[in-house]
Amino acid sequence: MSKFIQTYQKVKSRAKQTGLVVMGALLSSPVFADLPKMEEPSRGAGKGILETVKNYGYDIVILAALMVASFSFVRVASSCISVYGEISSGKKTWGDLAMNALVGAVLLVVIIWLLTQAKDIF
Repeated sequence: MSKFIQTYQKVKSRAKQTGLVVMGALLSSPVFADLPKMEEPSRGAGKGILETVKNYGYDIVILAALMVASFSFVRVASSCISVYGEISSGKKTWGDLAMNALVGAVLLVVIIWLLTQAKDIF
């Protein structure tokens, strides 16, 4: 009798699992209805899958260049803030802050120019 009960429990468990899978598949289909369409890359979709992937790679490179420029801006700003903090303690002068800001601005211009030139290579 116990073998019959074990078999019945296994069948019942499988039926529950199958029912849950079927219900999940049926109830989740409306979820996909309102998904937005994927945008094309900035250079267009391309004629084939390889060209489309290449165009997405171009967008990734541009995004990475923007992150590099943003990071360099944050570093220059934090350097100027730290020099400003040292002015109040008497370790640095206002001339040091001006020189730091000037060199930082020139560095930012050079970085942005180099990244713009590098984008044309890709």
